[in-house]
Amino acid sequence: MRELALIAIPLLAAVGAFVWSKERTRPWLLPVAGTVHTAMAFWLMAKPPTLKADAWFGLDPVARAVLPMVSVLFLVCSVYAVAYLRIRAERKNRVFVTALLVLLGLLSLALQAQSLGLLWVAAEGATLMTVPLLHFNRTARAFEATWKYLLVGGTGIALSLLGSFCLGYSSLHGGGGGDLTFSALTSQGDALSRPWLVAAWVLLLAGYGTKMGLAPMHTWKPDAYGEAPGVVGALLAGGMTTVAFVAILRVKQVVDAAGAGAMTERTLLAFGLFSMLVAALFLLGTPDFKRMLAYSSVEHMGILTVGAALGGMGIWAALFHVWNNSLTKGALFLSAGNIRRAAGGRTVDEVAGMAWLAPRSARILVAGLLAITACPPFGPFFSELRIVRTAFETGSVWTAAAFLGCLLLAFFGLTRLVFAIVDGRPRAAARAQGRLFRETAGVIVPPLIFLGCSLWLGLATPSLLRETWDAAARLLSPRP
Repeated sequence: MRELALIAIPLLAAVGAFVWSKERTRPWLLPVAGTVHTAMAFWLMAKPPTLKADAWFGLDPVARAVLPMVSVLFLVCSVYAVAYLRIRAERKNRVFVTALLVLLGLLSLALQAQSLGLLWVAAEGATLMTVPLLHFNRTARAFEATWKYLLVGGTGIALSLLGSFCLGYSSLHGGGGGDLTFSALTSQGDALSRPWLVAAWVLLLAGYGTKMGLAPMHTWKPDAYGEAPGVVGALLAGGMTTVAFVAILRVKQVVDAAGAGAMTERTLLAFGLFSMLVAALFLLGTPDFKRMLAYSSVEHMGILTVGAALGGMGIWAALFHVWNNSLTKGALFLSAGNIRRAAGGRTVDEVAGMAWLAPRSARILVAGLLAITACPPFGPFFSELRIVRTAFETGSVWTAAAFLGCLLLAFFGLTRLVFAIVDGRPRAAARAQGRLFRETAGVIVPPLIFLGCSLWLGLATPSLLRETWDAAARLLSPRP
């Protein structure tokens, strides 16, 4: 089974990283494993293996639509991690490197999972693997953020487990065998017990919505993203949230097949628009640029959810936006990490004048701002435009109006903070700290690659990606 290699490669590399004795060379296992994983992911995307109907895991159209993106995200972040860990030579990196590689293996397993039970196990394992990554800085605030992430995320995972039980009982009560594979659950359709199906949807949406960071279950994000190293924040924002979103899409497919599609659409639309509004309001007031990225992530999780609620081309646009958001957020998180080290602070007052202290990172941050706020020709402009068009085409005019209004508020909040960081006069303490940080190729090239990918997706989206998103959208939402 070729797709098993996507799980085995990072896990074997993790074993090698754990037994590797040299601190300086151990981080190079990250880009080596990332390169092999990315090459394998795109090869299997182009030539997918056959998936058996009763398989517990495999590379179905949904996995093909998002797993290569996670591979690219990890690969570019791993190149950055080599330079980052060299700068942070005072910290031992054995656990950090090992945890990153195990995380990639578990994300690959979760995205390929064809059983709700296996998906839950992989998501829980990935949650545990991020704990040592969040606590890498070992400060009091990092410790607090790690515990909040573990407790809130653990609650979400517990709700997901309870929802999985309810969905299994819905199958048993409807005369099925309690098989938790998505194909078996979908084939039962109307036979699924409606009360238990509704309970399962509510619990699973709340559980995996917590992992996504949908409002009001987003409370872990500002602390976790604010205290995590930039490379970890990028993987959380583009990897962990993608797994949770795919889980919601797969459960939605089952509930829709049971004839409750109107319920899923209404609830997803409500959560999506509410998340966008809450994020926009916080963006208008926060003075912390790393928390800014957390609230921006909440906003874009809302965008994905609105796309999923619209069905058909809305799901296609949401899958397109998964790529755009993850890669663009990568540029923002990595450049923000550079600015954090150059300034020695993270509030507007502490990091003003970054155009003088870290000019390359400041320019990347501004370009990333333009990209993430859907300025053409970057990719997010086209995926968000597709969601708006789908809303109009389906007669959801008020949805489109609310969507655009939230985007406008978020734009004001993001530009307010980013330009305050770039402009102004740097403080004496920041100038002293800035002289200690060098913008080497290792910390500048990776975010530039992410920006290049965002431009590439906007200007010349490959036909292979479009065809893969088409197949995934047809599987998840058979109606046009």
